[in-house]
Amino acid sequence: MDMKVEVLIIPVSDVDRAKRFYEKLGFRLDIDYVKEEFRGVQFTPPNSEASIIFGKGSLQPSRARSRGWSWLCTTSTPPATT
Repeated sequence: MDMKVEVLIIPVSDVDRAKRFYEKLGFRLDIDYVKEEFRGVQFTPPNSEASIIFGKGSLQPSRARSRGWSWLCTTSTPPATT
């Protein structure tokens, strides 16, 4: 099974500072969405299929949720079992 990391949600303390940091690294800004108290920013590194997301509001992961991983599989066929 081919598994890839597509998106990582990272906690930041200052969204604008983090945005400037990733812009200086040459990451492509995909979206900077603001609505009331919510803000979500997504960047993609050069030559990458994976992206990072950070922001404020409901994007800030709790300690318990930030310990897990999410995986994307490129096939919808479940692995064979024996």
